[in-house]
Amino acid sequence: MNQPSSNPRRRFLTAAGGLATAAVAGPALAQSAPPAASTERSLPFLIGRATDTLLPPGKQRRVVICGGGWGGVTAAKYLRQLAPQLDVVLLERNPVFFSCPMSNKWLVDQVDTRYLTHDYLAVAEKYAYRFIQTEILEIEREGKRVITAAGAIHYDYLIVAPGIRYNYEAWFGNDRRMAEATRARFPAAYIPSAEHFHLKNALQSFKGGDLVMTLPPPPQRCPPSPYERACLIASMFKQKKIPGRIYILDHKDGARPIGPGFRSTFEELYKDIITYVPDARIEEVDPFKRRIRTEAGDFDFQHAILMAPHQAGDLAWKAGLVPRPGAGNPSGGWADVDPLFLHDRTDKEVFVIGDAVGFVSPQFGFYPKAGHVANRHARIVAYYISEREAGREPDYRLPDNLCFMMVNIAPQEGISVQFDYKVNAQGIIEQTQIDYNERTAATISQDFGWAQTIYEDMFS
Repeated sequence: MNQPSSNPRRRFLTAAGGLATAAVAGPALAQSAPPAASTERSLPFLIGRATDTLLPPGKQRRVVICGGGWGGVTAAKYLRQLAPQLDVVLLERNPVFFSCPMSNKWLVDQVDTRYLTHDYLAVAEKYAYRFIQTEILEIEREGKRVITAAGAIHYDYLIVAPGIRYNYEAWFGNDRRMAEATRARFPAAYIPSAEHFHLKNALQSFKGGDLVMTLPPPPQRCPPSPYERACLIASMFKQKKIPGRIYILDHKDGARPIGPGFRSTFEELYKDIITYVPDARIEEVDPFKRRIRTEAGDFDFQHAILMAPHQAGDLAWKAGLVPRPGAGNPSGGWADVDPLFLHDRTDKEVFVIGDAVGFVSPQFGFYPKAGHVANRHARIVAYYISEREAGREPDYRLPDNLCFMMVNIAPQEGISVQFDYKVNAQGIIEQTQIDYNERTAATISQDFGWAQTIYEDMFS
């Protein structure tokens, strides 16, 4: 049963449980050949290999969480709070949590790096779950094992929180050289990695000219955020008197969500800087010639933010959670889950949370792929698992979503959008969307208040 709640624009998040251990080493370094009588390499105990058993089955039933983003970190804490009898293990390849939400502000120096980063080890130790920093290589559903660079881990429940991947194949097919050049020279910076630092350095050193942004077709990670990014870069150009022009190449026929708010911002604040181009479906991208061909025209550029189409992250594919092309499923490219309970349709012990979740409703298609939704999915799935471990069948719960967008630096002004969900009499999830199009300073205060409370929910 869906729980009633107050207006989320006025609601602070409730902090919750969590867990801990230390990072584990990655793949072993190459060794010289062992003596002829030995068939095994001689390695220190804590240098693991993919063929090792990293964590064998124990006395406690185990939940393994693959991915330490907004969903994964939240799931670990809430599982420890709601089902402390479970052994919870969080696997993540990055040593430090870096937040994509709020990172557009970081690109233009409205927040510093410390504001976006958090310590995995500290929160894991505080809430007594295992955090293992390692690369996930494979997920063996049949054997209920996750294979990492440091060894294999058995699970009873699996939570896959892989975020997104860039579908460069849609642009370049099997041409790895073109894909790698695009990512290296003109990164999208929508996945926490060195891309964000590369893009920030490029923006800070930009002297002028045409900057082109390609927007991925829906569904995509945080749909309004590319428009926010364009506005903040334009605001920085104005402040620093940089003679630059930004071209937003959008697959859609108009900016949305918060369409009226963005359109008025483009026209009233950045008329001489931002050119919005609708129906600009990509036909060809050439990172070497710095040229893009679209259905709306061709564009040359001095610099670009090239956002390829989005799909469920690599781990969802490796786990067999994404239907093969042509399978007749509307989730194409995204994980096929039960819309209400977020588990794989064929395996109730495997859950997907966050951006990778596929089609959930014929009314609106996909949940917004946003950090707020990932946090809510994590809390919901932790509840489902805890209820099942207690011998009860859980009632369904639904997320909500809030997105705040800063559109001006001086003065700081923002717009926002709110999403609420319910299940109708036919069992279909319905979405209600409310756009707040008026630019206000109060919206920025709400934005930072939202970020503070949700960070506390995840890490405090």
